[in-house]
Amino acid sequence: MIFDTDILIWSQHHHLKAKELILDDEERVISLQTYMEFLQGARSLKEMQLFKDMLSEARFSVLSLSENIGHRASIYIEEYAIPSGLRAGDALIAATAMEHNLVLATGNRKHFQMIRDLKIHAFHP
Repeated sequence: MIFDTDILIWSQHHHLKAKELILDDEERVISLQTYMEFLQGARSLKEMQLFKDMLSEARFSVLSLSENIGHRASIYIEEYAIPSGLRAGDALIAATAMEHNLVLATGNRKHFQMIRDLKIHAFHP
């Protein structure tokens, strides 16, 4: 399963359901986009380090961006940005999930629901 940024935020704030969702999955994956979003949202170097420690302890893999992911994300933007408000970061996360045939765990289902064939695990905090 690939985890959206919001799940990691919930987990870092000690939300039990988010932690269980992460720990119940044997293949813990995030997109490089999620990694960057989380670091960008950190308010201090200590928060950045806590995030990196969490990824290491939970044995997360960070999937790099590729030409195929970039191409797929640009198609999503062309198709969905105007009618649905899809943002570039979410397009990259969705494209990463699709390229690796992974289910996307997110509490922000509405950000992704317009993308056909994207498998979503809706998280309800």
